[in-house]
Amino acid sequence: MDEGNRSAGSEVIPDSQRALRYHERGEPLEVLKLDEIPVPELGEGDVLLEMLATAIHPSDMGLINGSYGNLLELPAVGGREGIGKVVAVGPKTEKKLMGKICSLPEHSGTWLEYSAAKAEDLILLPSLVPPEQLALGILNPLTAWRLLNDFEYLRPDDWIVQNAANSAVGTSVIQFAKRLGINVINLVRREELLEPLNELGAKHVLIDDEDSPTAIHDLTEGTGCRLALNSVGGRSAVRLAKSLTSGGVHVTFGAMTGEQVRFPTRNLIFDDIRFVGFWLDKWKRSRDLAALRNAAEEVLQPLAMTEVRHPVDSTFALDQFHDALKRNAEPRFGKVLFVSEKKSE
Repeated sequence: MDEGNRSAGSEVIPDSQRALRYHERGEPLEVLKLDEIPVPELGEGDVLLEMLATAIHPSDMGLINGSYGNLLELPAVGGREGIGKVVAVGPKTEKKLMGKICSLPEHSGTWLEYSAAKAEDLILLPSLVPPEQLALGILNPLTAWRLLNDFEYLRPDDWIVQNAANSAVGTSVIQFAKRLGINVINLVRREELLEPLNELGAKHVLIDDEDSPTAIHDLTEGTGCRLALNSVGGRSAVRLAKSLTSGGVHVTFGAMTGEQVRFPTRNLIFDDIRFVGFWLDKWKRSRDLAALRNAAEEVLQPLAMTEVRHPVDSTFALDQFHDALKRNAEPRFGKVLFVSEKKSE
């Protein structure tokens, strides 16, 4: 590419870009800065991706405040999931990649205007799906798919239960389980979430309180659930354990409240339930690129066929990050996204 304003086809590539970075770990609103940084130079086999949309996830907050499992070298760009369009290719890189829609590379952050990636590492995405949906199309849906397939052999008409059913993983579980013919009992903490989850296809939505195990016992006609999915912790996790059938599996993949879980000894002894954990990052590290592409295809295909949708609450430009983060911290149904100020073609 040329010096100054670099051009690639019809695209004009600037020398610098805006990126939401943190130079120290702490509260996101306090440590995030909108920095001006160089647009990456491309080497052999590289492509340049222009960000179209990128999500704000709880794990993004954990990376910034230092509570996540794998922390990045500072300064770091925020964000783990997003999509971009190929707007330039480096030497010896196939020009037919121009204009393709791809996942943004997670390791370099996604809350920025331009990212460089190796062409051989790209995960290509269906171009006819709206960018806001694609930006939510892999991380949480893939977690949901693994939770449904890796811990218990579920058959049509089996019962499972989950808390935080309004979360991005929860709404994916609802829709994937429906496709598999599995009954899902969905626990939420706010009455106003009942209707939107019903509209999404959830048949059984209950308030997550001390009465929920009894209600679940009645719904399942006394059989209980084969699988419980916990991303809350505390008393909610205990209630899930009490809702399991003998030999059932309790999977924890998040801890929204930060409260400790006291194992219900009676259920452990007399019902032989199993407590296990799941972390998508660890799962991904044990797979090669071909396996990751296949896994992504499993969750992207129903999205492309409009059999699932991922709720979006609101969208913001990068320079509106204070408003975006404040909205992200409020009660809502759906994700908060950063989107490009340019309209994608």
